[in-house]
Amino acid sequence: MSEVTYTRGNVKRARYAVAAVFCVHGAVTGSFATRVPWIQDHAGVSAGQLGLALAFPAIGASVAMPLAGSVSHRFGARTALRGLLALWTLALVLPSLAPNLLTLCAVLFVYGAAAGMSDVAMNALGVEIETRLDKSIMSGLHGMWSVGALVGSAGGTLAAHLGADARLHHLLAAAVLTTAGLVACRWVLDLRPTEDEEPPPRFALPPKSALLIGAVGFCAVFAEGASLDWSAVYLRDVLDTSAGLAAACTTAFTLTMAVARIAGDAVVDRFGAVRTVRVSGVMATAGALLVVLAPNPPVAMGGFGLLGLGIAVVVPLAFAAAGRSGPNPSQAIAGVATITYTSGLIAPSAIGTVADATSLVVSFGLVTALTCGLMVFAGVLRGADRVSAARPDPSLARATTD
Repeated sequence: MSEVTYTRGNVKRARYAVAAVFCVHGAVTGSFATRVPWIQDHAGVSAGQLGLALAFPAIGASVAMPLAGSVSHRFGARTALRGLLALWTLALVLPSLAPNLLTLCAVLFVYGAAAGMSDVAMNALGVEIETRLDKSIMSGLHGMWSVGALVGSAGGTLAAHLGADARLHHLLAAAVLTTAGLVACRWVLDLRPTEDEEPPPRFALPPKSALLIGAVGFCAVFAEGASLDWSAVYLRDVLDTSAGLAAACTTAFTLTMAVARIAGDAVVDRFGAVRTVRVSGVMATAGALLVVLAPNPPVAMGGFGLLGLGIAVVVPLAFAAAGRSGPNPSQAIAGVATITYTSGLIAPSAIGTVADATSLVVSFGLVTALTCGLMVFAGVLRGADRVSAARPDPSLARATTD
């Protein structure tokens, strides 16, 4: 191994490589989500049992994400990402093989663990590249994840329409995505620790700074999870729309978030992270209020669209701020990721619980209250504004090449 200084051209190339990694990561999620009904039938589980099993990816991710920093320290950023991403893409095959509830829960735990560790590794590299370029790129990277999820969903929808066996579909998808991921990883930055740098702890509680940043991410992901899982139900049950129009609302919400994330970096570069999130909070709150007060489906759909625009850039900026919040960015990113994964886990069930006790309108009143938090606490993301002043992760301080 010999030390090498990366030119700006190398860093730009690494940016596109990491963007491809984000796209591959999202495509796995999209490929899995569209075949959940097939997996449910194959495993022979009820709706309630399926709900239990689908909690295990988030549990696995939360348990495994703190390990990502240790893996990157030991093997270097490029090798760690290559291995963790391959583990994630290959894990796509596992759920469709599960014959019963117990094995489904077990493989979904492994699936989530692989997802979480690769998530932390790619976000840490994204923050490092953003720092070196001295410009915002995290929103665009997360936008590429959304693009990948849409591509994976499209492929899964086609496979389901053709009646393809999910085991074959996921085997082919895993092969393609693993190859794409390995190729993309060839051009990411190969960052390694200095010789005197001590390895990070294998398990550690998130730093206090990550808790505050994670709280902002929690609000955004809660609103996202509630909208994705309940927007179609809201239009159908509250506003008595057709099933087709209700489903179109969910698709439009997803597309709105993807477009906003891809365009978000230019906005962040011009106005800064804090101001962007405060304005985003205003839009998200206005959108949520429109949903709650909507007298007809078009107004509600506009509200969900505005809500998607408002929350789109918050999580990418939370990761960026976490990566510059202390001496161990990987640990901070893992902490924020754990909080956001937890939010995504509890949001759908929380909305359902409140709706059972009161109504869906009241449930989205809760979403409105949480989006207000984006305006109030946006200041904790100030670290995402100081790109040029940010220091790289000391555990990934030296760039090397074979």
